[in-house]
Amino acid sequence: MVFSSLTFLFFFLPLTLFFHYITKNNLFRNLSLTIFSLIFYAWGEPLWVFLLLFSAIFDYGNGLLIAHYLSKSKLKAKWILALSIIGNVGILIAFKYGGFIYDNINYFITLPFERPTNTLPIGISFYTFQTLSYTIDVYRGEVKAQKNIVNFLMFVSLFHQLVAGPIVRYQTIEAEMENRKFNWADISSGVGRFCFGLFKKVIIANTAGELVNKYLENGFNDLSSPEAWFGIILFSIQIYFDFSGYSDMAIGLGRMFGFHYDENFKHPYAAISVGDFYKRWHISLGKFFRDYVYIPLGGNRKMQLRNIMVVWLLTGLWHGASWNFVLWGFYFGCFMIMEKLLENVLKKTPRIIRHCYTLFLIILSRSIFYFVDFSKLKQFIVKLFYNPLPVKDAFYTDIYSHVFWFVLVIFLCIPWDEIIKPEHYLRKKTELVYAYAQPVVNALLLILCITFLIDSTYNPFIYFRF
Repeated sequence: MVFSSLTFLFFFLPLTLFFHYITKNNLFRNLSLTIFSLIFYAWGEPLWVFLLLFSAIFDYGNGLLIAHYLSKSKLKAKWILALSIIGNVGILIAFKYGGFIYDNINYFITLPFERPTNTLPIGISFYTFQTLSYTIDVYRGEVKAQKNIVNFLMFVSLFHQLVAGPIVRYQTIEAEMENRKFNWADISSGVGRFCFGLFKKVIIANTAGELVNKYLENGFNDLSSPEAWFGIILFSIQIYFDFSGYSDMAIGLGRMFGFHYDENFKHPYAAISVGDFYKRWHISLGKFFRDYVYIPLGGNRKMQLRNIMVVWLLTGLWHGASWNFVLWGFYFGCFMIMEKLLENVLKKTPRIIRHCYTLFLIILSRSIFYFVDFSKLKQFIVKLFYNPLPVKDAFYTDIYSHVFWFVLVIFLCIPWDEIIKPEHYLRKKTELVYAYAQPVVNALLLILCITFLIDSTYNPFIYFRF
């Protein structure tokens, strides 16, 4: 089940909200939310829900044991933490990287057994990172171990962010797990955020995705250079509005149920460096690698350049069991290191040049991200920079017919909240008008999205693959 489906919008969400708020008892609310979250996951993954439950129960027990031994034997607590890390990484390797590892070993020596054929459980990269961060935080003394298994199952299985993030840390919602109250302000802001995210997904990302298929899949063999750039720019638009739209919907849903998740995107295409871009893009993943890999390795204090590369290679691998993702991580690791070495030079470079350089690198990187096949990636890079094929008339037709759509995309990528400060008269006036118009705007966005969903069969979420 996906957020942008009619089943979710008209049946699942209203039912979940009804059972959640039918009582003021938080234990019942948590149990209800856990049951509905498991149904949500099992809707598309009936078998893998047992893996989710195993992962949750495994680290629920590990958290209790770590908390028990912390004051008695730090060594035993450390061994249990090691068990949690090995168990979670082992689950990822078994179900996400098994085939990849087999292929690479089998390339050099013939293995005496068949290649693993497990399908990738949806959201496994997200929920294993969540439970892993929990046990590490318990060991560090940053959170108390959760004793109520229903509460912990709810934390792991919350359908708002279960299958595509953001990665919600236990400490973010620790207090709200047992102290949530019905709040009209949260409901209102949550509905608004959800509708806006749905709009970004259905109207922007899905439209871009259909054009991406047209240029990068169906029309790949006879792409001219302008068409190749057009296709990869469209993929850059699709992946941003697809994932940020999902994150908006997840944050909005969280607020409807009394949870306040951290932001996952902050206008990434306004960035002025690669480092700045990844402080704005998939923020929860960046914080995870910063807190649990980069800083423990030494951070800025010891072997900083090595630490940057290690983090980026792991970030690439996190996105998928394929060498193109490793290359993608290496690509950004190199540019992050270069920016560190040239930090003083970049500070003196005009902002517009830094912005254009960043956009160029990001858009070019999308080709590494998109093409799993290296031979196809090589062909595409050649098409981008040297290709004598003529531009087809359909290319100009696609541009002309989507002019207003492109204007909307650019408008939504501009960081208006950073340009227009909170104290500015125009911003205050706009926020006042929107406060009154919000119900109407939400209704219009919802109706528009539903209309598109009824007429369209194209409705994937890119980050479901990770």
